[in-house]
Amino acid sequence: MTQQTIKIISPIDGSVYAERTCATPEQIEAAVNRARAAQRAWAATGLAERTAALTRFTDALLAMNDEIVPELAWQMGRPVRYGGEKRGLEERARYMISIAEEALAPLEKKDKPGFVRYIRREPLGLVLVIAPWNYPFLTAINSIVPALIAGNAVLLKHASQTLLVGERFQKAADAAGLPEGLFCNIVMDHESTEKLIASGRIDHISFTGSVEGGRRIERAAAGTFATLGLELGGKDPAYVRRDCDLAYTVENLVDGSFFNSGQSCCGIERIYVDAAIHDEFLERFVETAKGWTLGNPLDPDTVVGPMARANFADLVRRQIDEAVRQGAVAHLDTKHPEDREGSPYLAPQVLSNVNHQMSVMREESFGPVVGIMKVSGDEEAITLMNDSPYGLTASIWTKDLEAAARIGARIETGTVFANRCDYLDPALVWTGVKDTGKGGALSEIGYHNLTQPKSYHLKEV
Repeated sequence: MTQQTIKIISPIDGSVYAERTCATPEQIEAAVNRARAAQRAWAATGLAERTAALTRFTDALLAMNDEIVPELAWQMGRPVRYGGEKRGLEERARYMISIAEEALAPLEKKDKPGFVRYIRREPLGLVLVIAPWNYPFLTAINSIVPALIAGNAVLLKHASQTLLVGERFQKAADAAGLPEGLFCNIVMDHESTEKLIASGRIDHISFTGSVEGGRRIERAAAGTFATLGLELGGKDPAYVRRDCDLAYTVENLVDGSFFNSGQSCCGIERIYVDAAIHDEFLERFVETAKGWTLGNPLDPDTVVGPMARANFADLVRRQIDEAVRQGAVAHLDTKHPEDREGSPYLAPQVLSNVNHQMSVMREESFGPVVGIMKVSGDEEAITLMNDSPYGLTASIWTKDLEAAARIGARIETGTVFANRCDYLDPALVWTGVKDTGKGGALSEIGYHNLTQPKSYHLKEV
């Protein structure tokens, strides 16, 4: 029987950029057995040895960046001008390495004479990381580095659009001298992935992807008692108060809306602006957005590349068309020879006169479109920001940080930003609420979610 293959169809020109063979059930079983065997020995090594190995792993990944940048353009369309994901990857990996000793230290209880009591954090065992295509290095590194440092083994199943990223991680693991089988990049289709999860041989699943994908993983894991970290959809809002720094706010929100062609879990998809400054904000925003021009991602001058797949772009086109039919105003001239139905090339669009009856303000777009809506003040903004099934991040643009914190306390979200957006600080937990998922990555809490507590209650006699 011929083994199934997965093809990477490049958004640049529709060509087959790479093709890989899916692992057979026997190969998957062998990978699991090797990982479990390697994990037992790995967990017994000292933390200093593990952090040193993951430092070498990080160094090896960073050394490949010149090759990685064009690979990303071919695989998922990000312009080469941005230099890949090197800066964010290094920041997250090195931070998680730096806090490992403190985050994994035993929690000692010394207030009871005659007893030695403490809580240790022990590895879960085998972690399956299912990584997406939109930020294929950053999303994966969030789990891979802390999972391995904590003493786990890791299987990586990367998205079909970015299979070569998984191979880069494998090369880094090999270059770092990680024990054979401890980390394994494996090519699997959805059916094989769900069967592996349902087998009960996976201890933790870290998944970044769609809400429906998260539901399928939950169903597959039912009854196995595997722990889950699910980072799913988003429809992240921004609220622009009348006391904001207008020029700064416009510049950053345009970037937050259109960077990576809007294909960011925490990208800005809806903006609520105080009525007192709405018209000026909109005018400045549109003028700034005109500089975000569409083109071939291999061209160093290109600011916005194609979306990863044509069907993703067509979904956004449908949202825009529906909104305009319902009275929204489209502000950008999107004429581009490649921007047409059935093409992954989609120019940015700014919509005003929008409302929450429009899908562009309610459903995840995950593309280069943003709706801008006038609000009367804080109360209306809070109501509208919470009028969503998602809750990953929300940003408040104001010079009054006390007001930002006060407003943020009432927003149903995983992260509250003030005067910032579309960024992960590795010192803070990355988490979401509602349909955005469960669990949390990065920070010391990320380590806690990749380990299990074990209590020691020792009485002197």
